[in-house]
Amino acid sequence: MHRITWALLLLFAFTIPWEYSLDLGEPLGNAARIAGVLALLAAVPAILQAGRMRHPSVFGWIALALYLWFCVACFWSIDLMASLIKLRAYFQEFMIVWLLWEFAETPGDLRNLLRAAVAGSWVLAVLTLVVFRSPEAMAAGQIRFAASGQDPNDMARYLDLGFPLAALLARCEGRWPMRVLSFGFLPVGLLAVLLTASRSGFLAALVALGGSLALLALGQRRRMAAAAFALPILLAALWFIVPGATLQRLATIPQQLASGNFNERVNIWTMGWDAFARAPLAGSGAGSFVAAARTASFDTAHNTALMILVEGGLCALFLVTLLAALAIRAARHTRGPLRLALTTCLLVLAVGSLTATIEENRMTWLLLATTIVAARLSMDDPQGMDVCFGFAPPQPASNPQNASAGLAEV
Repeated sequence: MHRITWALLLLFAFTIPWEYSLDLGEPLGNAARIAGVLALLAAVPAILQAGRMRHPSVFGWIALALYLWFCVACFWSIDLMASLIKLRAYFQEFMIVWLLWEFAETPGDLRNLLRAAVAGSWVLAVLTLVVFRSPEAMAAGQIRFAASGQDPNDMARYLDLGFPLAALLARCEGRWPMRVLSFGFLPVGLLAVLLTASRSGFLAALVALGGSLALLALGQRRRMAAAAFALPILLAALWFIVPGATLQRLATIPQQLASGNFNERVNIWTMGWDAFARAPLAGSGAGSFVAAARTASFDTAHNTALMILVEGGLCALFLVTLLAALAIRAARHTRGPLRLALTTCLLVLAVGSLTATIEENRMTWLLLATTIVAARLSMDDPQGMDVCFGFAPPQPASNPQNASAGLAEV
C-alpha cells in the first residue's frame, strides 16, 4: 500500500500545475482534487498496515493550527457559506503537508517528486502553446493566452516555479533524455509565460530565471559559455514568435509601477484595509474578503498578506509568518544546488504574494511541503542527498548492505 500511495502522490504532484484544465465538475472536481482524494484514501490503509506514523513536524503542527483557526472563525464569519467552501479547499491543500511528510522517505523520492512537478509544468506549457496556435485564438486576435480553465496570472506563477526545479534536475539527471527534457522546459516555459502577458508573472520569471541560470552555472564554466551563446538566439526566437501586442502589454510594466495604481489593485487594497480595521484581531472568516471589503464578486485581494489579515486577522497572519519562517529555515538546512533551487522558488512565491493570493493554491503548499521534506532528508541522509542532487560524486560503500539501504533508491 505504501508504494501505491506514493505513486498516487506523484500523480497528484503531476496534475497540480494544470489541474483546472481537466475539470469534471461537481462532485468530482478537477484533476488534482481527484488525484489528492485517491492518495488520501490509499494513505489511511497504508498507515494502518505499517502500524506507525512519522512524528509530525513543527511546520505540520502550525499548519494544522492555522486550519483549526479558520474553522473556529466560522462562528463569527460574515459569510458562512463562503467560509465552508474555503475550508474544504484549505483541507485539500494542508493535506499535502502531511502526506509528503509521511510518505517521502528517501532522496530518490524527493527527486521523483520534483520530476513530477516539472512534468506537470511541461503539460501546462504545452497546453498554452496549443491555445496560442488554435484557429479560434488567431481569428479573435488574442493578446493573452492560457491553457483552458487556467487564470493567466496564476498560470505564469506555476510556470515560474518550474524553472529552478527544472534547472536543478538538469544538473543532477544522469540520463541524457531526462536532462534534455529538464533543459528544454526553460525556453518552452519562458515562451508560455510571455504568452500569458502577465506582468507580475514576467517579473517573477526574471527572479526564477536568474536563480536557474545561477544553478546551471554553479561550478560549470562550459555551461556559462553555452548559455551566453544561446541567450541571444533564444531572445530573437521569442521576439518573432510572441505577438507584438502581447509584448506591448508587458512593456507597460514601468508605466504601471510609476503610476502606483497597479491596474486598479490599489483601490481593492484600500477597501481590504478598511475591512481589516473593522476586525483586526480575529478577521471576518475564511473566504469572506469580498463580503468584508465590499468588492465585486469576481475580485480577490490581489495580495496574500491582506487576504489573510481580512479573513483571519492578526492571529492568522502570525501563524502564516511562522510557516514562512520555517520554510526559509528548512531551505537553509539543505545544501548546494538544492538550497539554491528551493530558495529561488521561495523568492518567486514572495514576489507573487505581493499581487496575488497564493495561500489558496495547491502549488504553494506543494512547494512548502517539499522544502520541509528536503530539510528532513538533508539531516537524515546527507550523503544520499548530495549524491542525488549532484553536490558530491557517489562514494563507494564498504558494506554492500549499508550501501543498498542508504542509496539504492537514489
